[in-house]
Amino acid sequence: MNTTTLISFLFFTGMVAFLTWWKTRGSDVDTDEGYFLAGRSLTGVFIAGSLLLTNLSTEQLVGLNADSFRDGLSVMCWEVVAGISLVILALVFLPRYLKSGIATIPQFLEERYGRSVRALTAGIFIVAYMLILLPFVLFLGANGLNSMLSLNVKFGVTDYQMIWMLLVFIATLGGAYAIFGGLRAIAVSDTFNGAGLLVGGLMITYFSLQVVAGDDGGISGALQKIDAADPDAFRSLGADNESTHWPTLFTGVLLLNFFYWTTNQQIIQRTFGAKNLAEGQKGVLLAAFFKILAPLILVLPGIAAAYLVVTANDQQMIDAVGTNSDGDWNSSQAYGALVARVLPEWLLGFFAAVVIGSILSTFNSVLNSAATLFSLDVYKQYIRPDATTKQVRFSGQVCSFVVAIFAVIAAPLVFYGRDGVFSFFQGLNGVYFIPLASVILLGLFHKTADGRSAMAALIVGLVLMVIGTFFGGGEDGWLEATFVNGFHYMGAVFAFLIVMQLVMVAMGIRRDSPYEQRDAKLVDLTPWKPAPYVGGVLVLLCLGVYAFFAI
Repeated sequence: MNTTTLISFLFFTGMVAFLTWWKTRGSDVDTDEGYFLAGRSLTGVFIAGSLLLTNLSTEQLVGLNADSFRDGLSVMCWEVVAGISLVILALVFLPRYLKSGIATIPQFLEERYGRSVRALTAGIFIVAYMLILLPFVLFLGANGLNSMLSLNVKFGVTDYQMIWMLLVFIATLGGAYAIFGGLRAIAVSDTFNGAGLLVGGLMITYFSLQVVAGDDGGISGALQKIDAADPDAFRSLGADNESTHWPTLFTGVLLLNFFYWTTNQQIIQRTFGAKNLAEGQKGVLLAAFFKILAPLILVLPGIAAAYLVVTANDQQMIDAVGTNSDGDWNSSQAYGALVARVLPEWLLGFFAAVVIGSILSTFNSVLNSAATLFSLDVYKQYIRPDATTKQVRFSGQVCSFVVAIFAVIAAPLVFYGRDGVFSFFQGLNGVYFIPLASVILLGLFHKTADGRSAMAALIVGLVLMVIGTFFGGGEDGWLEATFVNGFHYMGAVFAFLIVMQLVMVAMGIRRDSPYEQRDAKLVDLTPWKPAPYVGGVLVLLCLGVYAFFAI
């Protein structure tokens, strides 16, 4: 890392830290609501920024571009379909959440089903964040930074050793935001880092297409070259040999997107901190618009990298990407290699700071969510019901520290040396997404289902998803032979769990009286009047993008 790169890295990182301190000085972090929900003071811009950057991290920058390197535009489903899910969050789910005045999803489930369901779901979220989500974010962040800046070469260590060093550095820096600053510091820093990520990501796309075009005429020339070399690269509907074959849009892909954006604590916690319903809806719908455009920075660079490696035989890219033990291109190295190939030296430090900011955003947001879940759903409910506000907050800080340690240890053990990591990660997410989604969905829209059917669905669902995910037999196993694609298996399990709960209700396992949601009266529930119209336009935009690239 030369002097210019180092200076630009330190400047941007320091500027974000200073602006975050300036915007949050004097904020209330001494109460539960102030620490975990930013004092219910977040406006639409900060909600949108925090939603986007909590999601737009290295699992997308590195992971999704790695999948587009292999499969082309079809992997955009993880971004574009999210736009529809966010519209549903804004119009359907958010009014219900804010009406209950909840801080966590398990808190809502206690109100709906009882304490046992709250305890189990809180435990599921915390374990999943610790062993699946955080390790994935940390690993791809460390791996991406290493390949962008060739840090292992500069420091004279192995690739594996460098990843460990970066894991510890990122976890230490990110933990400081989450443990000491609370949700408001996270939301504000997310917004500043998000602006940098959008600018930096678009720069990578632009420079990549310029390299592809060469002397043959700008961006349009680059797109024509790629399309001529691989007509499938720009098709929105995945072929049967791709991880997101088009029928999966209606099964696992749809369900994973739906759960992630409407009921996942890590994501929607920032909407719980909304100043009022109108601001929450503005922020969510603004985030939906940017998610629809996200393939420009999360998919297109991977397609350009594939062209440079496979068609253009760009030797610098070929050497940097390399092959795995099966002789296939090591797609997880593609994005970092592309950044090092196309970005001018003086911008590398800025982009490295942006990447670290995106990693920290997701990392500290998940830590804050884990702390919220543990403090409010476990510690205050079961360990120390009479705890003071200070003790509750301290328990969350301890939880954040423990979760961070386990995540650092798990990151290389789970993901190192694995190709196609984004699809693998989504498969792991399904283990807990699918059971929780079935219970939450029925709880919101069925008034008589009770805690017994919910507990049964959670336990049976977890068992079925673990069997399918870890004992499916791989590409030639029983799961692929029966369901063609693991995402179809998720859809089948989800449908089974919904039917199972309805059957239990029909058999008399139900509430004595229909559930009626209470109004906590904590925020103004007046909706943003244009929200339904804006949401409708965004849904049409999603469908239009798919239709345009379908042929």
